Amino acid sequence: MYRSHNCGELRASDIAKKVTLAGWVQKSRDKGFMIWVDLRDRYGITQLIFDEERTSKGMMQQAQKLGREFVVQVEGEVIKRASKNPNIPTGDIEILVSKLEILNTAKLPPFTIEDETDGGEELRMQYRYLDIRRNPVKDNLIFRHKVTQEVRNYLSKNDFIEVETPYLIKSTPEGARDFVVPSRMNEGQFYALPQSPQTFKQLLMVGGMDKYFQIVKCFRDEDLRADRQPEFTQIDCEMAFVEQEDILNTFEGLTRHLIKEIHGVEIADFPRMTFDEAMKRYGNDKPDIRFGMEFGELNGVAQHKDFNVFNSAELVVGIAVPGGNSYSRKDIDKLIDWVKRPQVGALGMVYVRCNDDGTYKSSVDKFYDQDDLAKWAEATNAKAGDLICVLSGNTNKVRAQLSALRMELAEQLGLRKSNEFAPLWVIDFPLLEWDEDTQRYHAMHHPFTSPKPGQIELLDTNPGDVKANAYDLVLNGNEIGGGSIRIHDKETQSLMFDHLGFTKKEAKAQFGFLMNAFEFGAPPHGGIAFGLDRLVAILGGQETIRDFIAFPKNNSGRDVMIDAPAPIDDDQLKELSLKLNLKS
Repeated sequence: MYRSHNCGELRASDIAKKVTLAGWVQKSRDKGFMIWVDLRDRYGITQLIFDEERTSKGMMQQAQKLGREFVVQVEGEVIKRASKNPNIPTGDIEILVSKLEILNTAKLPPFTIEDETDGGEELRMQYRYLDIRRNPVKDNLIFRHKVTQEVRNYLSKNDFIEVETPYLIKSTPEGARDFVVPSRMNEGQFYALPQSPQTFKQLLMVGGMDKYFQIVKCFRDEDLRADRQPEFTQIDCEMAFVEQEDILNTFEGLTRHLIKEIHGVEIADFPRMTFDEAMKRYGNDKPDIRFGMEFGELNGVAQHKDFNVFNSAELVVGIAVPGGNSYSRKDIDKLIDWVKRPQVGALGMVYVRCNDDGTYKSSVDKFYDQDDLAKWAEATNAKAGDLICVLSGNTNKVRAQLSALRMELAEQLGLRKSNEFAPLWVIDFPLLEWDEDTQRYHAMHHPFTSPKPGQIELLDTNPGDVKANAYDLVLNGNEIGGGSIRIHDKETQSLMFDHLGFTKKEAKAQFGFLMNAFEFGAPPHGGIAFGLDRLVAILGGQETIRDFIAFPKNNSGRDVMIDAPAPIDDDQLKELSLKLNLKS
């Protein structure tokens, strides 16, 4: 056998044992008459010792040749370490080596395999297999495994059945762009990789599998960012004979279970907030409720003077920054520059200092008196010592801008604590949203989402007012899951396709299989999908999902390690009946 113990296992109680270890050379220290080698595997580090008095000359020479990341096997005796290291679990012992075998040599790594490395992100992604040897990456992957196992345990104990659904499916026009796969045996035809197993899990409900789940890869050909990858993993779930309340209760339970098992934290409350309320109070549909700074709408107390910037705005809205009156003018100017960045897009910012003596000093004192500013403070719940930041403009745009500022200020003030967890259900989303480019309504979630009970008649008169029987689970300002009660009858589904601009022919061609299934006794059903990558990152105290994926893509959607995507040769193109029209 290659090893009797791992490199994180041995303790003082093992002194005098004969052991065999195998692993990678972390580093070595050669004093001439004595050599120490740190041997590493995924479990930890054990120090090896070679010395002139107890080690043969040949083995000393062999030990001197060991380089970083050499793969070695050693046999030896566990002895008391002369200079103990309290920073590692094996710090009381070391191995007096009696046999050394080099299993494989290694080139000098392009970056140091240490917790704090000198390698940049792109370089580490190119050599991801080396990066995984570092504790931060290794621990993240182990952490992901633990979360995944807890998910499976919880759902299995609650009678969910894990079922695999196909990866090669049919392309549909709704949602993000599909990744398509040409079919060699069906010339000119293509599969699509699934953006989610949505229709298949609905068909499983028709099939009587009343509690389904799957931890599944999904694919979307869309622009990337820190929390988005072209391939990602969902915890996909569906239940039959349920209403919204049943699903919310079930997956509150899953979230409670995960946070308790991973962090030992009990979550008591899962507050609920409508989409409209979230937009009004926080400016987005996934608010971080770990801190305040709720929006105060100021139209009624700011549009009665000669300040045309406010008078011409659809919405004037502000937030109170706790302790913000301590900001210097330079600090405030930085905030103004921040909101004027193209990524935020505000034209400027008005501010009000709330002085300790109860007076106010603003950047618009020319237009507003103390009574006016006191009303602003009341509307934003500002206290003495705070700073009120005010933006104005188009309602949707200014809410998004102030929401971005709120999150930036929370980061600066240290209010987004990674060890605090604040879940929130956002409910009652609009069923449809208007798209200016196509001049038609699109499903906010997907075309299989049911309208709220009693609202289906509004589709003919006020489609924009119809609320969806849909819900998102938000954790610490991030959407970690979303779902809905589904349409389960053919007539309602056909009506929905009509309002989404599908002709009868198009609806039948794209979704006829689902409509047919509804005619064979489809039960009421609904579900939810969690983004596993994002959930794991948040539970791990971070928000960048790449750190918790073994082999992630970069911001351009490339795998720089294997150099993908890549061209395919002409023979493959010909076999697939494809031609590439490349512009010179």
